[in-house]
Amino acid sequence: MGAQRLVLFDIDGTLVRAGEVGRVVFDRAVRAVLGRPPAGRVRMSGKTDPLIVREYLAMDGEDNPGQLQAVLHQLERELAQAQGELVAQGSPCPGASELLAHLGSDSRLHLSVLTGNIRPNAVVKLSSFGLDRWLDLEVGAYGSDSEDRAALVPVALGRLASLRGTYLQATDVWVIGDTPRDYECAKAAGAHCILVATGRYGAGELGALGADAVLADLTHPEVVAALVTEGL
Repeated sequence: MGAQRLVLFDIDGTLVRAGEVGRVVFDRAVRAVLGRPPAGRVRMSGKTDPLIVREYLAMDGEDNPGQLQAVLHQLERELAQAQGELVAQGSPCPGASELLAHLGSDSRLHLSVLTGNIRPNAVVKLSSFGLDRWLDLEVGAYGSDSEDRAALVPVALGRLASLRGTYLQATDVWVIGDTPRDYECAKAAGAHCILVATGRYGAGELGALGADAVLADLTHPEVVAALVTEGL
């Protein structure tokens, strides 16, 4: 029997802490394309990379679609060049490696990502800390697939079907993230959601949203496993 549940992890704040590199590469990409530093700072938590770039450009009075794509391409180059900084300044979130190994041993589960990162940058962040080994990144849904995070659960389900021959419903999906936007994208699709307070939002803020569970972190893999396999 194939996988019966699809578990989709957010990356930043859920699996990985990128440190200041996560913001710095946006500053560098905007500067490289516009020839000047960003006019201000964008709140990034839970947003897709295209949406973040669009907000940066709006601050500068720019709305050229070509510039949006140019900054995204430059963002890919900047993070690739900054991988050493990422490794030095960043880290896996508490319990991330252990949880992925634990869930990855259960054949009923298919593990991938749902992230605002463009795909190349998602790969860099995960591979920098050895987290990619447990995740089927071809099935993942990325900011490069849609600026709208709420559209990404169907993207992952479609790839699971077309690439792996596994057909699941949204109710078979668990989104694990650290922001209200992770919950909103799960809710929009009819998927389940676990939120962890390892990003910029505390357990109190997250607990008011209505997710299936809110955890302090991912350090108790058996708790997460019990949630995502309930009813199997």
